[in-house]
Amino acid sequence: MRNLISWILGLLALVIVIPSTIPLLGWGNWFALPVLALGVIVGQLAPQKSGRNFNLVVLVVAALRLSIGGGIF
Repeated sequence: MRNLISWILGLLALVIVIPSTIPLLGWGNWFALPVLALGVIVGQLAPQKSGRNFNLVVLVVAALRLSIGGGIF
């Protein structure tokens, strides 16, 4: 059940991260980062690690996009 919750949180964050790759919408990643962190924590508590790994991949994409835009753009 926790793995499923982790997947749902990751998919919710992915819906936010994808449009945030557009220039001047990078601030949306700041809303996705706490959701992703919660997804990683819940995924770590689950017996299966696929949800945690998915959240980590989306987290890396969001963090990379934020670093390219200087944290704002």
